[in-house]
Amino acid sequence: MKQRKRIYYSAAQRAEIWDRWKAGESMSWIGRLFDRESSSVFSVLSPTGGIRPPDRKRADRALSLSEREEISQGLSTRCSLRGIARTLGRSPSTISREVVRNGGSERYRATGSDQAAWDRALRPKRCKLACRPSLARTVSAKLRRNWSPEQIAGWLRRTWPGEPHNQVSHETIYRSLFIQTRGVLKKELLDHLRARRTIRRSRHATLKRNGLGQIKDAVSISERPACVEDRAVPGHWEGDLVGGSRNSYVATLVERHSRYVMLVKVANKDTESVVTALIKQSKKLPGELYRSLTWDRGKELADHKRLAVASDVRSTSAILAHRGSAAPTKTPTAFCASTCPTGPTCLCTAKPSSAPSPASSTNGPERPCSTEHQQRPSPSVLQRSVEPTTLLGP
Repeated sequence: MKQRKRIYYSAAQRAEIWDRWKAGESMSWIGRLFDRESSSVFSVLSPTGGIRPPDRKRADRALSLSEREEISQGLSTRCSLRGIARTLGRSPSTISREVVRNGGSERYRATGSDQAAWDRALRPKRCKLACRPSLARTVSAKLRRNWSPEQIAGWLRRTWPGEPHNQVSHETIYRSLFIQTRGVLKKELLDHLRARRTIRRSRHATLKRNGLGQIKDAVSISERPACVEDRAVPGHWEGDLVGGSRNSYVATLVERHSRYVMLVKVANKDTESVVTALIKQSKKLPGELYRSLTWDRGKELADHKRLAVASDVRSTSAILAHRGSAAPTKTPTAFCASTCPTGPTCLCTAKPSSAPSPASSTNGPERPCSTEHQQRPSPSVLQRSVEPTTLLGP
């Protein structure tokens, strides 16, 4: 096997890697552009947990590379430090410190001195969890109980209102998990996240695959009415498809106003089976409680027009959002997956009595739901208006 020469990515190549990673391209695809394996790209992304580091900028008062070149040339011609400072319009003490800290008049080199200045300027600010160990211990305890960073951040805001020093954002928690060099949260806590990733993945990661753009006449989520966005009116749903073992599938439907959840058993993942099951389920609800359905761009809803026509009396419109935007459906889906017994689960044989509940899970009944304020929703008009249906009804 021929061994390839080790590659050292330049600043421009690293910037291209980050641009492509942010655009959603895989590490394997990026590696092919440089004739390298995905592990080579991973070595660039992993130190910062897949989170692009901010571009570094030189302060206006700092010496530039061109100024250091002038200093180097002045020293080679035996020019005095005051003469060099006068030429550059700098203080003589600035030139003196620059020369002394970089080897003196005989060993001063502009390029090496400029790189050394960049290295010395690295003073990473300690994150909030590193400065407050008690807060870090609280976050670690909640993560071990399988709370998500969003739930922890919301719980802290409710528990200590008006006390910012006892609060932390979910982004800080994620960064402390993915960037292990911070030394705040242990790597083992990554196993308690629902998506067990070791680095941050772009929100566009799935847009290049799974047939994006093949759904005809899709209604963009940007056209969703304001009453759907603010969750003020019941009857607007978000859905997703869940796959189990032995080709078993269930559609999850979450009402945005009340967080009422319905699980619909689907014969297969093709659009004919999914749309037929959704139409049948829609007929179980009053018209005013089934106004719209938001789904991601999965091909299982390619025949969304038939769903809209069949449910026309209920003014139903299938709004196809970008992948990952139907966030409320991810919570019950991931919750069921995280509380089911270890091993593949066949959804075709599941029964209502076997469905996990918050009170019976290992998380305990106090675990908050992923609502706007990270609280458990209370009984609402929808739950009073709809009779409980069979969990995995036909």
